[in-house]
Amino acid sequence: MLKAELRKIYIQKRKALSSDEALLLSEKIFNNFVDYFSPVEDQKIHIFTPIKKFNEINTFMFITYFLSQNIRVFVPKVIDNKLINIEIFEDTVFESNPWGILEPISNRDSEETHFHYIITPLLYCDFNGNRVGYGKGFYDAFFQDISPESKKVGINYFSPNEMIEDVWENDISLHYLVTPREVLSFLSGVE
Repeated sequence: MLKAELRKIYIQKRKALSSDEALLLSEKIFNNFVDYFSPVEDQKIHIFTPIKKFNEINTFMFITYFLSQNIRVFVPKVIDNKLINIEIFEDTVFESNPWGILEPISNRDSEETHFHYIITPLLYCDFNGNRVGYGKGFYDAFFQDISPESKKVGINYFSPNEMIEDVWENDISLHYLVTPREVLSFLSGVE
């Protein structure tokens, strides 16, 4: 199936979830992530903040947990059409950007390029780790600038069931996908 078709389908599926369903599924995804990856103190994790109007996975439970475990947390912020990453702390102040995404008020790029995990937003992921996002390309560009050892972990309410037909040469696939039901690895036995 083509990315544009999958984008439409999964935006609709996400909209169909009630707030309670989205929260319950987010909790299951969070628990699966923590159980599988067992993040520890001083690791560096890059994670997005959710767009509430798009019913995205509630990543604030991840952020709260990571900060409580002394895990270093970085969130994206778009400045001049480029995604930078800002380290956050318990007292970081956030504001809503024009897309309705909560971002730190600070514009100070951490310039960090190595993360243990990059928790990546997506609308859909296929059986090969290819992802469909909103089509802006921010994460594909971001992935090119980071250490190849950084594990790219997609989180989604839905498991794969269709292959993405129009994967492009510059698309960068995920290493893992975490859903409410499972954790899939796309590393072909090499971890």
